[in-house]
Amino acid sequence: MGCAHRSHAARPARRATAPAGLALVLLAACGGGPGGAGGHSTEKVVNLYNWADYMDPAVLQDFEKEYGIHVNYDVYDSNEILETKLLAGHSTYDIVVPSAYFLEHEIAAGVYQKLDKSQLPNLKNVEPEVTAGLAAYDPGNQYAVGYMWLSTTGIGYNVPEIRARLPDAPVDSWRMFFDPQVLSKFKDCGVAMLDAPINVVGAALAYLRRDPNSESPQDLAAVEKLLYAVRPYVRSVNSAQYFGDLANGDLCLVLGWSGDIVLSRARAREAGKKVQLAFSIPREGTVSNFDVLAIPAGAAHPRNAHLFINYLLRPEVAARNTNSIMYANSVITASMPWLTDSLRNDPAVYPPREVRDRLVPSRAKSPQYTRLLMHMWTRFKSHT
Repeated sequence: MGCAHRSHAARPARRATAPAGLALVLLAACGGGPGGAGGHSTEKVVNLYNWADYMDPAVLQDFEKEYGIHVNYDVYDSNEILETKLLAGHSTYDIVVPSAYFLEHEIAAGVYQKLDKSQLPNLKNVEPEVTAGLAAYDPGNQYAVGYMWLSTTGIGYNVPEIRARLPDAPVDSWRMFFDPQVLSKFKDCGVAMLDAPINVVGAALAYLRRDPNSESPQDLAAVEKLLYAVRPYVRSVNSAQYFGDLANGDLCLVLGWSGDIVLSRARAREAGKKVQLAFSIPREGTVSNFDVLAIPAGAAHPRNAHLFINYLLRPEVAARNTNSIMYANSVITASMPWLTDSLRNDPAVYPPREVRDRLVPSRAKSPQYTRLLMHMWTRFKSHT
């Protein structure tokens, strides 16, 4: 069986911050080149390590046809899994797609090579706002290029189910999740929360009017108290199943990622489900993120990697990926003519400026805080 364009019946979590298994197919078994430091193999392959279902398969196929370079596509379901492989120094990958707040300390660890911008003429298509935002993690934009821009953490909900239980439900506020008196109203129709502590804790801190990137143990303790109070009303804590359950009508309220809610809405329409779904970015603000393209230091096919990244930055190609996975791409303005009308005009995908001003980009967390965070999160998930 070939390893490119592998099919996945269930889409794993895209930005989960709790490791979820390490069973990954080694690209070496698929004919990928060895990841020797500074390797420059002449093989006509590029080894891509990406989130599952995070690129239009037709884009991969068309790249192969145009350049005669085979794409080995392998998947992971958490930033931690990617980082573990990179830090171990045994990666066989030519391109990886980390979230920006992981990129920051990965650059410091020396796991990426600097980009050769002379091989990336399509960098001119990347929106200046994206480039400026990425510079906060990658000063001088030396190591990474924006791929998908502005994923937000917010509230996905089934409009008639919520209205039936609480006509004046505060769907524009984090009270929907962090006020037990409000959340309890929806226990019977199903509530789910991301298994992504950085995102959930950031949202809770925004609700508490504290810095969503705070590493204060006192702030974390306040969030834990908040989460314990609502835990009895949360049916599941997962990042892989909630958007499908929302589309099927098995859930009525989720704390989720913007692109997943848009995907849920599309899946419900495709399946003929009479489910009216909406997404809200709360007025208290929330955390945002974007994912980037980077080349590991030991990539065996860096020239092919640059060629593929440059291909992804073509406006029409970037638009095809957005139309497929329903996240906003980094080639914002230039890609607009190729986007579907529904996505181009969807504020969940492209929030207006006044909403973007309420977003707080997630930042890298220290190892000391991460240990506290993960211990708290484990206690929360097992709490009943």
